[in-house]
Amino acid sequence: MNTVLVHGAPAGPGGLGAQVRSAAAGLAALGPVVALGPGRAGNGTADAADDALSAVEWLREPGLRPRGTAAALGRRLCPGRVQAIGDARLGRWAAGELDRLRPDRVYAFTQVALESLRWAAAAGSPSCLDNPNGHLRGFAEAYEGEARRLTGRRYRGHPSPAAVRRVEEEYALADRIRVSSDWAKRSMTDRGVDGDKIVVVPQPLDLARFAPAEKRPEPTGPLNVAFVGTLDLRKGFVPLLRTVRRLGPDRVRLRIVGATGDRTCRRLFEREAAGLPVEAAPGDPRPVLQRSELLVLPSLEDGFGFVVAEAMACGLPVVVTDACGAAALVTPGETGWVVPAGDPATLSDALADALREALAVRDRLPAMGRRARADLTAALARPGVNDLSACFPTAPAPAGGER
Repeated sequence: MNTVLVHGAPAGPGGLGAQVRSAAAGLAALGPVVALGPGRAGNGTADAADDALSAVEWLREPGLRPRGTAAALGRRLCPGRVQAIGDARLGRWAAGELDRLRPDRVYAFTQVALESLRWAAAAGSPSCLDNPNGHLRGFAEAYEGEARRLTGRRYRGHPSPAAVRRVEEEYALADRIRVSSDWAKRSMTDRGVDGDKIVVVPQPLDLARFAPAEKRPEPTGPLNVAFVGTLDLRKGFVPLLRTVRRLGPDRVRLRIVGATGDRTCRRLFEREAAGLPVEAAPGDPRPVLQRSELLVLPSLEDGFGFVVAEAMACGLPVVVTDACGAAALVTPGETGWVVPAGDPATLSDALADALREALAVRDRLPAMGRRARADLTAALARPGVNDLSACFPTAPAPAGGER
């Protein structure tokens, strides 16, 4: 059976890119795959999935995203609306390609899936929707609440109300919905999505690429803490920076790997990081993880959180919130700390308590990191990791071999 994969982010590094990459690899294990979307990032990432990705036929969207001064102004003033328009444009193009390719089944990522799911329903092709986060309404609520609290302004980024309505229609149309964690499934069912159609398929990770440094620097001076991810409102970077300020620069040094997101988040970062010993730059997280002692990911909502697994693979204990799917990988007190996302003040207090405890047991952190990698290795060896065979309902073959 052949499958068409519809995706809105390039397959490659980063959270969503990594999920596109793992989905492509998982589908390739089931048969021929044609991917419709922005393709692969650069020349691809040298990891274990690359052989599988080379077997995928990548068809790039033909320059559908709006460009020019007007588009740039729209992205700045109302980025959520522009994102929704671009997602629908890609979706319409993908549906046209589906009508040409006539695949046996369709696997599509949220936001760009709607038109493809409509095509699959009309054609009788089994469909699976990949939902990288929790329910998009909860995703939106996290952004909207932080925007009001930190800026006093209405949130205009992604997801817009139109995007939420679009994705909720995707939830209803899909035969199956793939999520990466039990937390993500609960987020969906709590908001009324039929749990019988949701399939939890754990994400893979390349343990050869993400591995401990041969020799980690001696822990001297402030505690070396890493944060990896785009600095956006959902990632909890403001409570983290305020926690670092509370503890003081003589106790904690923060290294951030990630872009600073939109203009609002750039301004927030500049304000909150002023005077702190914080390094921030986009790039490959592996070198920073290999020279850090602890990862902190204070997400307010995260369906999985690839960086948690990446840090554990690099031999780091982690601090993560209970609103992140990868928290299930953590054994509290043994491989890290799980703190309540709660309201921002509660989160900052919980982060401060976790970092104080990490400082108190600093000599144990390397052993905790070794246990974290061992636990992750065992989890990745269990059956079902990136096995997408359960993502499609059984469907009879079309009469006469044609649709």
